[in-house]
This record gives sequence, structure tokens and C-alpha cells, in this order.
Amino acid sequence: MASIFKIFIVEDDPWYGQLLEHYLSANPDYELTVFQNAKDLLANVYLNPDLICMDFGLPDMKGDILLSEIQKRNDAIPIIVISAQEEISIAVNLLKTGARDYIVKNEYMKKILWKSILNIRENMHLKKELESLKEKLNSKILIESKIIGESDSIKRCIRLVEKAIQSNIKVSLTGETGTGKEVFAKTIHYNSDRKNKPFVAVNMAAIPAELIESELFGFDEGAFTGANVSKVGKFEEANGGTLFLDEIGEMPLFLQSKLLRVIQEREVVHLGGNKSIPVNFRLITATHKNLAEEVKLGTFREDLFYRLAGLPIELPPLRQRGKDLFILCKFFIQNFAKINKTNPPKLTESAKKKLSEYSFPGNIRELKAVIELAFVMSDGNSIKEEDITFYQISNQASLIGQEKTLKEFEIDIITQFLRKYNENVAEVAEKLDIGKSKIYAMIKSGEISLN
Repeated sequence: MASIFKIFIVEDDPWYGQLLEHYLSANPDYELTVFQNAKDLLANVYLNPDLICMDFGLPDMKGDILLSEIQKRNDAIPIIVISAQEEISIAVNLLKTGARDYIVKNEYMKKILWKSILNIRENMHLKKELESLKEKLNSKILIESKIIGESDSIKRCIRLVEKAIQSNIKVSLTGETGTGKEVFAKTIHYNSDRKNKPFVAVNMAAIPAELIESELFGFDEGAFTGANVSKVGKFEEANGGTLFLDEIGEMPLFLQSKLLRVIQEREVVHLGGNKSIPVNFRLITATHKNLAEEVKLGTFREDLFYRLAGLPIELPPLRQRGKDLFILCKFFIQNFAKINKTNPPKLTESAKKKLSEYSFPGNIRELKAVIELAFVMSDGNSIKEEDITFYQISNQASLIGQEKTLKEFEIDIITQFLRKYNENVAEVAEKLDIGKSKIYAMIKSGEISLN
């Protein structure tokens, strides 16, 4: 079914206005509104018609001035000027200043006007199609620039991401630690129609259990000891945008029921408050746990499990992504070289072999740390086998399933840099592009120990 096409007609001659209305009403898709003066037309331009047909010789405003006034209010509305004057210079000037067509009032007017409107509609349709194609292409380019890889397993994930972007469905991301769940969540958000609204990420595992409720729901002044001022919660912060709840499997049972209510009712109540606050956010969750198993164990609510399921996307571990390993290596090497303003070293074949034989239990997060350390340990021209160090305690088998935080990797990297550069904190800070005070604070706290 064709969409309604709104046309405003401004014509001071009531008979001629009715004639135009009669001509154009033959197309049932046209919604016609007739004005008899420029003042009334301008007062209604805010309604954003698809087309304006204006008489050039209106008594209350000259045609060129009216054209200019319409454009000031909305320069995207196409305008057809209809006039009894046949002066070519007038027509040329109006067309130069933005009119789409200039039609003379004569016996051919009906046919010419009909054709002109059809051309304008066709051009508008083609423009919308082109904008839609550009948006889809730009979206795909943005997705592929954020989600690095060419393996079949990651391409399947990208196809699901594209599906998620086209709708407002809840998304549940699963996969081992370090597989890039937050990258996927951000990619979905920043390509969706919520991209200009907040993306709010909350890691359930990183917040003490006693603080999770106040973080999510917010609180009113005096709600508890120390609540000296009211605070907006994460649900409200994400209003209009996307709320990303990472490690949702760590959410305490008593809060799961409250989250379920928020999802169902689309409203929250502050701790210590009694006012319901409407919220509208897209929910994306992530976990490295098998939530179906958690439901069986009684640690996760079954009704919440189904509410969160939405579109499930399971991210593959790095060891199952084949050629993506070296695509990611190249990306991290080039990025680290750019940060350090040096040429990117190449991986030797022996280095590639060593990398390919390792299982990377920490997945992409671990690979990034390993590559950045190897970059520093290299001679600047090539990364050799001996430059690569894996973060293992005794042997590779002992690391299978081991989880390592980004903080732990950071400590390891800074420690290695300090060893390489003879504990010169200033030089290490410059190489890693971090503050000297951060390194000194880590040394003072005992996180890093000097020889």
C-alpha cells in the first residue's frame, strides 16, 4: 500500500484552488490542504508537508519572498510554483533559488503538474532508498571494523548482530571470559536507532552484593546511612538507550525478581522512595555461565531466564576461530605500533607456530596482552618465538579454564616493561602511554614489586 503524500496548495483564487484540488484528488494517495494566503500557509509549514504548490501572485506576499520564507522554516520541502506569468527570467530566478518546478497556468497545466509531482515523488523515493542503502553499508562497515575476524564462526555472530540491530529485541550474549561480549554489545547499540542515547554497562561481578541494588535502582536522600543526596540508578541512566548487564549470572536471587519486574512494568522505584519512574531501555545481557544449568541448580530464576533470552548470540572462543588468530595479532600489533609511534614488527613463522599451538584460555583479552608484551620484547623489526610469553603457572594444561582479569594482565605487562627498561618508571610510562603516578601507586600498594 502506497504511503499518504501530503500536499499543501496556496492559491488566492478560490475557484482555481478548488480546480487544483479536484485535479490532484484523482490520486487517492494525495492528502490535500488548500490555503488562500501566504500567512496561513506559513503558519502550517511546521506540519511538514511532502510538497507545496504555491501561486506566484498572492496578494499578501510576493512569490520569491514566500519561497524564501518557506525555505527558512524547512528547506527540505519541495516547492512547485504555479503562475499566470510566462516571463522566463522570473522562472529562472525561482528555479535558481530552490523551486523544483515553474508551471504556467494554461490548458497544459494539469498534465504538466501531474507529471512534475510524479517526478518529485520518484526522486524522493530514490533518495530514501539511497540513504537507507548508505546507512546499511555504513553500519556493516562499522560492525566489521569493531568485530575483527573472517572465520565462519565469527561471521555467523555478525549476521546475528545485524538481525539485532534491525529490531529492539533483547540480546543475550554468552561465551568464555575475554571473547569480546562488551564489544558486541556496543556494536549493537551504536548501530541501532538508540545510538544517540546512553550506553550504560554494569558488571554484576564487579559490584559488591550489598551495593548492586542501589547502583541499579538509585536511591532517595535518607534511604540509608550515608545517603546524603539522591542518586539516579543505572536503569534511569540508560533511559532511551541500552543497558548492558555483564555477568548477569552473578546477580543475587533477591534482585533477579526485582529485575524481572522492571522488565515487565518498565518502571523503577528508588530505594527509600515510593514514586514509580518510567524507563525505556534496550536490555543486553552477557554471561560466561550456562544459565540453563543455573536454573536447574536453583541459582537463577526460570521466568527471568526466558525474559532475558531474546536473541541469543554465543561468541566462539579464540581457539575455535582458526585464521582469526593472526588477523587479531596483526590488528593489535598495528594498533600498538601506532600508539608508540613506531613501525609494526612482523611475526616470524616460529612465532606464529608458537601462538597457534597455544589454547588462549583468556581468549582475545589474553592475546592482546601477549602480543603487546611480545611487541615490547622484540627488536622492533620482528617478533620471534622467544619474545612471546604466555601467562601460565606451570604448563599450558593448568591454564585451561583459568580466568585472568585485565588488571592482572596489566600488572604483568608493566612488570615486564620495568624489567626491560631497568626499572625506569618515566620511560615505561612513556612507552605504555600511562601516567607515572599510576606505576608508583601500583609499586606502593605492592601490586608490582621491584627487584
